[in-house]
Amino acid sequence: MNTNKIHYSLILILCCLFLLTFHSAWIGLVNLWLSSEEYSHGFFIVPIALYILWQKREKLIKMPVQGSWVGLLIVVISIFLFLVANLAYILTLKPLSMILFLAGAILYLFGFRIWKECLFPLFMLLFMVPVPSQIYSAATINLQLFVSAVSADLSSLIGVPLFREGNVIHLAERTLQVVQACSGMRSLVSLFALSAFFGYFTLRSNLLRSILFAYSLPIAVLVNIVRVTLLICCLHYMGIDLTHGTSHTLVGLGVFALALIMLFLLRELLKKWDTLSTND
Repeated sequence: MNTNKIHYSLILILCCLFLLTFHSAWIGLVNLWLSSEEYSHGFFIVPIALYILWQKREKLIKMPVQGSWVGLLIVVISIFLFLVANLAYILTLKPLSMILFLAGAILYLFGFRIWKECLFPLFMLLFMVPVPSQIYSAATINLQLFVSAVSADLSSLIGVPLFREGNVIHLAERTLQVVQACSGMRSLVSLFALSAFFGYFTLRSNLLRSILFAYSLPIAVLVNIVRVTLLICCLHYMGIDLTHGTSHTLVGLGVFALALIMLFLLRELLKKWDTLSTND
């Protein structure tokens, strides 16, 4: 029997198994993307991953196919984890097991060389998965307190009389609370995804890509410090309340735009460094 026919039959079987097994994970992800601002970027992740693979198509076609049985073991483990996630109602584990299944299937069917080329698209898929609620809550609280403290200190330095209790800032005009939206967590996951995407396509050094990726965290925190400080100063000096309504939404969009500008400027700096290192 023709080995190519056997190979394509295995691909078809695994694709059907993938769709049948993980349809509930996709439904859960789509519902999350629709209902949560933190993960609304999830709709763009799969097209981005597929675009990256499409860019590699000529290279992938030329690579030899040497499947590995290690991949089959990973497939079995991923299905087991998915069953555990279903029984225990673990939201994050279901899509993670799905991504692990894809990684194992690629390794089993095509081998390590092609699997290595597919690693980054698989990595991008992680950004559509929700962060475990315990980790998300702990990180959010810490960021809220940090942003509150630094914003209050900066506002005090420029003459705003205030008193801070945790993430609550008392002004003469009113009391402000630094909520989750101002902690930086909402924009952090999106910035991580964008920095990974930009770094992959515009930088050649993995070290510089890692630097760009890592700096998404301080950028997200910094722009939210700017946001909270701006809210405090506008309320105190101009009597303008930007904490709700359309104005608050516009401030949020402006802050995210500022984060993108900072990310772009850092990428340009690293790109020049990358070029100089290559020329040397």
